[in-house]
Order: sequence, then C-alpha cells, then structure tokens
Amino acid sequence: MIENFDKDKCLDIYKYLKLGRRFEEKTIELGNQGEIPGSLHAGIGMEAIGVGISLALKEGDLTFKTHRGHSYMIAEGAEIKYMFSELMGKANGYNKGRGGSMHLAGISGVLGSTTHMAAGAALAFKLRKENKVAVAYFGDGASNQGPVHEAMNMAAIWQLPVVFVCENNQYAVTTSINYSSHIKNLSERAAAYGFTGVTIDGMDVIEVYNSASKLIDYARNGKGPSLLECRAYRFLDHSIGTANLKLNYRSVGEIEEWKKRDPIITWPERLINEKICTNDELQKVDILVEKIINDAVEFARNSKLPDPDEALKYMYSSEIEGIPQSGRDS
Repeated sequence: MIENFDKDKCLDIYKYLKLGRRFEEKTIELGNQGEIPGSLHAGIGMEAIGVGISLALKEGDLTFKTHRGHSYMIAEGAEIKYMFSELMGKANGYNKGRGGSMHLAGISGVLGSTTHMAAGAALAFKLRKENKVAVAYFGDGASNQGPVHEAMNMAAIWQLPVVFVCENNQYAVTTSINYSSHIKNLSERAAAYGFTGVTIDGMDVIEVYNSASKLIDYARNGKGPSLLECRAYRFLDHSIGTANLKLNYRSVGEIEEWKKRDPIITWPERLINEKICTNDELQKVDILVEKIINDAVEFARNSKLPDPDEALKYMYSSEIEGIPQSGRDS
C-alpha cells in the first residue's frame, strides 16, 4: 500500500504529474507553431522528481530549478496561466515577459548555478535562524561543473540546510553519463565533502518523496547538506533545436525501455492495482487537466505584450514593484 497518502492526495499527485506533462507537451506544440519564441527544454519523463520533492517541502523552503523546471514549478503551485504568459512574452507573465522559458521564476538556464544560489539561501536561513531548507536541482552534465563542487564544499564546511538534487537523466545534451563520469553513482561524490549521498529511482514518485523527506528533515534539524541523485530519463531530445538536428546518440530500444517506467503510466496503474481509485476517477482528472491547460493557453494568448517604452525597465531589482529601494533601511 501507499503510505502517508489518502485517496485525494494520490489523485492530487496524479494531477500534478499530468499537468507537468501536458504543460510541456503544449509548450512544444506552441513553440513549433511560433507562438512561443526562444529555446524550449522539456523534462518529459522526469516529472516524478519535482512532484515527489514538492510533497516533502514546507512553506518558506526555497527551490532553485534548472531549464527543465517547468513541471517542478507546477508541482509547487505556480499558476499555469502566468507561466504560459511568460513563455509567450506577455506583460502579465511571472517575469513580465522578460525571462522566457530558461529564466522563468525560480529557474536558471546557467549550468550549475542553482547549487551556489541554493547554498546562499541556506546560509541566509542559518544566519537568520530560520527553520527552512533550500533545494538545488542540477543535471548530470552540471555535476562536472566547478561551481557545483564549490557550492557543495562550502555547504559542508558551514553545515548549511541544503539538499543538492542531481537529476541524472543520463545525457548532457548528447553526452552519456557513462562517458563523462567514471563512477556508477554520482551520489558517491558526497563522501568527498563529508555528507550523505543517496541514489534512487527518479521515475518513482513515492521513492523520491520518501528519500527527499528524510534528507530535507535532516537539513531542517541542523544536520547539514546532502546529495540526492535521482536517476531518470528525458524521453525527448535536449531541446526543440537539437531535435530538429536528428542526432542519433540514443537507440530507439533504450528510449522505449525507459518509457516502460513512465510515471504518468506507472502511477495510475499502481493506484488502480492497489484499489485506491478507479479508472473513471483518473479520467476525471485527465479532463480537469485538459481544461486547465486550454484555459491557461487562451488566457496567455489574450494577454497584452509589454509596452515597448518599458523595454529597459526592471533591469535592476530596485525597479520591481514591491521591492524596497534600500534593503538595509526597510
């Protein structure tokens, strides 16, 4: 049986898995139609990581997500209509149309940057004596970046309340993790910094939740940082751009084998097999998800573009409404 979750919560998990999937499928469709400018990086297949970890977070915790963080934002409660607005460059988007996909609120397209931002937030939590935790998402490719090493080292020295989550989706663009790393489990690197490292099945939302809960509680209780490696797989190419290049770096058999573990399929199957809910109840969720996505797209389509006269506005944080001009005196 599925522990800790009642029927409503289990259906809620399915809703967020499906919302993340349908959001990204829709963004690809809109991108190919020219309605969304710029590059798009989909994490289709990896939704269980963000959903599982979001269940373990508490109000006030902060997460720092990569360029594949759309579904994670949704799992954390972001409003999809404002996400679509941002991707379409509309004035009412989360970043007023200026961030786009790779720099959507809480998301960074800079490789490995999430780790030192999360370490900085965790340091602030510790100095302020706030009972909060920071979570840094980064990929297997970013795991070989210098800033990631620096962030983990400092987090260990200062015993910061941060969980480093490596989304090991097996490929950095087209480079296999088997080529770029000599060790089997990237979580083994945690030992070099003196903290806990765990490798789990990132396609299993409950395993993600259980492991993340332990490590987040560990950090919240003053025990310091940890490294959680979630082994998963992106079913699509690195981005829309690389998909058009048709680079044959993965076999069809490999992709199909991973798709057998698709959380969008395995989670509802588990709910039915364990008699937690019925197929009809799952279909009602599917209908609701489609309505949310379609309504959000129409909202974004009907939203206004930014005023050209404000193109240079919001280049500095002091210009954003609600943020004091002087943080020290406020």
